Amino acid sequence: MSRITEPLTVARVIGEVVDDFNPSVIITVIFNPNRQVTNGLMLIPPIIAARPRVEIGGEGMRTAYTLIMTDPDAPSPSDPYLRNISTGMMVTDIPGTTDVTFGREVVSYESPRPVIGIHRYVFILFKQRARQTVGPPPSRDHFNTRNFSEENGLGLPVAALYFNAQRETAAVRRR
Repeated sequence: MSRITEPLTVARVIGEVVDDFNPSVIITVIFNPNRQVTNGLMLIPPIIAARPRVEIGGEGMRTAYTLIMTDPDAPSPSDPYLRNISTGMMVTDIPGTTDVTFGREVVSYESPRPVIGIHRYVFILFKQRARQTVGPPPSRDHFNTRNFSEENGLGLPVAALYFNAQRETAAVRRR
């Protein structure tokens, strides 16, 4: 197990969301104002309300990538019967060495709203065979990352990153 994928394995992102893969691209996710996501970071709803800035490394601008954000713990971590079937964001045709604003947003960012327990929110990056080869999912609600990857010829991810979030309690809001 690589040191890069170890946190993803421990948190069951590898296994429940994606199959084991060898990371080859760096993604940087930053929520307003300056909260850079690291695997396992706990964030509260006000911080993640607005779409994050997502920067993609990669092989250069001629290579295209697809970024998916998903919640594998919906509706609750103890009973995730909606696991991996809704997408919080999807951007395709992102040129390498740029950010998601250069891509084509096919599913707009939906701010995470965990109701029960601590949820993992996972950013998964796939390398595309070519530009304009990845279509939008038929629905935000009936989405499966593995099936989508297979249907669009994306293969295994080239990067993944996750953060945790939970509902903000009244005590936290009063501080």
